[in-house]
Amino acid sequence: MPMTAPDYARYFTSGTSFSYEDGLTGTLSVAEVGELALPTGRVVACDPFVYLGSGDIEAFTVGVAPGRYPVQASVATLVRPGVEPGPHPHTRIAAVRLTVRDTPPVSWELALRPGQDLAELGEDEFFGYGVDAGTGCFYDASADGAFPGTEDEEGAVWAAMESIGHGPAVFMAEGDDGHNLAGFTSGWGDGAYPTWIGRDVSGEVACFVTDFLVVPSERVDPA
Repeated sequence: MPMTAPDYARYFTSGTSFSYEDGLTGTLSVAEVGELALPTGRVVACDPFVYLGSGDIEAFTVGVAPGRYPVQASVATLVRPGVEPGPHPHTRIAAVRLTVRDTPPVSWELALRPGQDLAELGEDEFFGYGVDAGTGCFYDASADGAFPGTEDEEGAVWAAMESIGHGPAVFMAEGDDGHNLAGFTSGWGDGAYPTWIGRDVSGEVACFVTDFLVVPSERVDPA
């Protein structure tokens, strides 16, 4: 059967810890990315430095009511026992959540684009988006052309990314006509990553979560 979702509530609980088989340990904290404008409610997730403005990425088949919604990142701080820490913590973005309703998810489903069929997936496979520039994002489908210059390494998205400094590797970029984009580095870097839809007890969409596969879900301890 396709990949199943882990317990993302723990990913967004500060103090949750995990470990790798090689002894590397991680502790999760939550960082606020910002408020995302979704004027059409059609959610797009992709690598902005590769696909933004290309018209090649379609919105997920499940949309939400138009509005403005908070985006948070689960930040993993990694430590290797016996190794002296550097001047800045080693952090990775483990997952990012776009919250639509302030209700806890009770079920999870893969976010799909038109033409994708879960029946085509094999054991532990998933549909996700490809990352080739180490970055992911959320934005509204109507904002695809609102960030000119991105493909030429110019404009608002590049400026926002370059302003991160030593804080959590997340940013908000302001585009044309009131559009914006929530961006973040993608875990360990390039690859393919799933986005999940969490539904609450009433069946309504509570959130979208992109998992950058930093946390080995079978080795997570509660906070």
